[in-house]
Amino acid sequence: MKATVDRSGCIGCGLCEVTCPEVFRMAEDDKSEVYAQPTPENLAAAREAEENCPVSVIRIEE
Repeated sequence: MKATVDRSGCIGCGLCEVTCPEVFRMAEDDKSEVYAQPTPENLAAAREAEENCPVSVIRIEE
């Protein structure tokens, strides 16, 4: 599984970090970044972050 964030479109709302802090965090520029790839244990939360991103910049690929 691989998570990516198109940081150029990120608006820095922080929803992904709240939803799945094991995978996403806010970088120093206040945009989301992936700092750890999803695991089977947190895949559902990572997918929830992908689905709820208001600007659809998160992708979870298997």
